Amino acid sequence: MHTKRPVQPLTRREALCRMGSGFGMLAFANMVGKSLLQTGAVHAGAGAGAIAGGGTHFAPKAKNIIFLFMNGGVSQVDSFDPKPMLDKYHGKPMPGEQIATERKTGTLMKSPFSFKKHGESGLEFSELWPHVGEMADDICMIRSMTTDIPNHEPSLLMMNTGHIQPGRPSLGSWLTYGLGSENENLPGFVVLCPDQPTVVGPPLWSSSFLPPVHQGTFISDQEPRRPKDFDPAKVVPYIERQKDSEPAAQRAELDLVAKLNQQQLERVGEAPQLEGAIASMETAYRMQTEAPEVFDIRKETEATQKLYGPGSTARGCLTAVRLIERGVRMVQVYYAKGDPWDHHEDIFQHRKNAHDSDQAFAAVIKDLKSRGLFDETLVVCGSEFGRTPVLETGGGDPKGRVTNGRDHNPFGFTVWLAGAGVKGGTVYGATDDFGFKAVENPVHVHDLHATILHLMGIDHERLTYNYSGRDFRLTDVHGKVIREILA
Repeated sequence: MHTKRPVQPLTRREALCRMGSGFGMLAFANMVGKSLLQTGAVHAGAGAGAIAGGGTHFAPKAKNIIFLFMNGGVSQVDSFDPKPMLDKYHGKPMPGEQIATERKTGTLMKSPFSFKKHGESGLEFSELWPHVGEMADDICMIRSMTTDIPNHEPSLLMMNTGHIQPGRPSLGSWLTYGLGSENENLPGFVVLCPDQPTVVGPPLWSSSFLPPVHQGTFISDQEPRRPKDFDPAKVVPYIERQKDSEPAAQRAELDLVAKLNQQQLERVGEAPQLEGAIASMETAYRMQTEAPEVFDIRKETEATQKLYGPGSTARGCLTAVRLIERGVRMVQVYYAKGDPWDHHEDIFQHRKNAHDSDQAFAAVIKDLKSRGLFDETLVVCGSEFGRTPVLETGGGDPKGRVTNGRDHNPFGFTVWLAGAGVKGGTVYGATDDFGFKAVENPVHVHDLHATILHLMGIDHERLTYNYSGRDFRLTDVHGKVIREILA
């Protein structure tokens, strides 16, 4: 005779696991993933497992990064890499070996913008960048950057994740995984732009297979900053407190959810997504107090706001400095939606974009200095690739007319750095006489990433994560530190 054992009631999570071969839990995991995508919350010390003791591999030069991103492809020969030979051979075919371009191109085209030497170092900037030129002695120009593919999507992914295909963790995610965040009330990695930048979008700041808490937090800068009805609490989505919710009641609700989740963790063991959801909710709760204040740039003096100038890029740059000041590990500022620097039709359109960016970029350096943060913050400025020194002859115009545009150029372009650990007033590498191809000390994106991690105290070969049977790293199996530019 068999004694019937009492039927134990299933919890909702257990029911989801058992019903339909676990498809219910897939839905739950999806909800968890969405909550993480929304908040991108990072808790302090989240990367403690990445580096022994949660510290660095060696003494860091920089603690934080501001990445100023000119998405679309800024023209190096019209901005940071003067080429007198373009003036001499303007309108003539480029001598020597022809380098294949993405679109049909023609003869060499001189820059319509004049260049000028700045500072004691004599670094040259075009007339598009007079304010940044004032900071020449703080800037290190890498004029020999290269990447792999002349299309926006793979080049954007390469610059942000170290790989040409989606599915790899971003630079900011690797940094927060390795170093954590210095402010538990704010995300460790923030992305600022008026609207979703580029055609790639979220994969550029994804944590991919790293723990979900290292996802970048994208914040759309569409709110006006001056009107009286501006509500800083609404700048950051998903953290606005419910109108009928008292802080004590909300705290009690979160504590209950955390307790239930903890009980589930004790039953199922390691569950990174669930752990990420718990950390995400906690950080989102704390952000309700601190985030509205940090994003309210009206709290800055009028002089500081004038230093940056008007516009969304200026607001983004000022917000980036305020976030860094409060311990956010990395802030990335994109120019605008889509690929706004992608001037196939007319390179004169660079004038507007540079006008929107020049004063604000220079203000980042000036403001970091005034706040005592310049010596511990690395500023990186660039785009996914450069542009050709030859005239584009039809790809950018539907009627095939010759214009003043330039095509994509992955063979040689410029990225500049300033701040912690960088030799200011210097130039590293060079392109050929026409600014087409890197010929002296070529620097691949993997090398740039290795150098950035080095400045943050991380050995790029040792910051790894085991996934799908192999160890992954930001620089894949490549990369070397550019020691010549280190202070």
